[in-house]
Formats: sequence, structure tokens, C-alpha cells
Amino acid sequence: MAELIPVSVVIADRTYRLKVAATDEEVLRSTVKLINDKILEYKVQLAGKDMQDFVSMVLLWFATSQIKGTHLLLEEKNIEDELNSLEALIDKALTNG
Repeated sequence: MAELIPVSVVIADRTYRLKVAATDEEVLRSTVKLINDKILEYKVQLAGKDMQDFVSMVLLWFATSQIKGTHLLLEEKNIEDELNSLEALIDKALTNG
């Protein structure tokens, strides 16, 4: 098992102490930066709201992005399957022809 290292991150003006594998630290920091950038973006767009509203909007954005990505992967898989079926039909026609 990978050794865990302590890491402090700040999200929405709150500090969190985490223990992560050293190999995951860069991804964690990139994710934290993305979250804080999105919070800042929502602060500009939704003036007058509180931090919980901004965090909720970021959470909604992130979850929606994940679902879109999953749908795109499924669509790609379906297209790949259809192309493979067409290729098999063409190969069969060429072999029998």
C-alpha cells in the first residue's frame, strides 16, 4: 500500500487536512484549484449569494460534467460496436462475393 502524506488544501475559504498517496497529490491540487476557480466564477455570476450557494453550484456543475462524460463514453462505445458490426458485414460480403 502506498504511503500517505499529509496535505492541506483550502476550498471555499476553509482549510482541510487530508492524507493522500504522494502520487495523487498533484491531481488533488489540480482539482482543488479547479473547484476554487469555479467558485470564483460563480461569485461573479451570482453576486449577493453566500458561500454555500457557490459550493452547491460547483457541486452541481461537477456532477453534471461527470454524467455528460459518462453519456459520451457510452455513445462512443455504441458507435464503435455499430462500426465493428458493419465491418464484419463488409468482410463477410467480400469473402462470399
